[in-house]
Amino acid sequence: MSQPPVSGQLQPFVTQATIMLETRKRDGTWVGTPVSIAVRGDRAYVRTYDKAWKSKRLRNFPEVRFAPSTMRGKPTGPAVHAQARLLDGAEAGAASKLLARKYPVLHGVLVPLSHLLMRTQTLHYELSEVRPEPLR
Repeated sequence: MSQPPVSGQLQPFVTQATIMLETRKRDGTWVGTPVSIAVRGDRAYVRTYDKAWKSKRLRNFPEVRFAPSTMRGKPTGPAVHAQARLLDGAEAGAASKLLARKYPVLHGVLVPLSHLLMRTQTLHYELSEVRPEPLR
């Protein structure tokens, strides 16, 4: 099966291991968290668990911004804006497989096992409508 072409805004993230995902709090401030990313076509995928603060923020404000970063979260490139959408069913399964294919040990074994041991639900988000960060 052929892969859909990757959009220009997401091209830098195809080989990127970690991004700094920023979500918005109720007071309007942004909070960053380093997460793994997988890209397919014009969409990117991330995962978290249901008790994480970022999942609570995403419920209230689906607009996110993200930038390539080090594993510790230091941005290494320009940020882009996107809309996050919680996936379920077959879509979540496809996102899980995509992440496990890119990160076989981390997302194929360690993250699912840690979510199982913590007794939390794994959540998958699709990042779409990716656009450059507006000039300030």
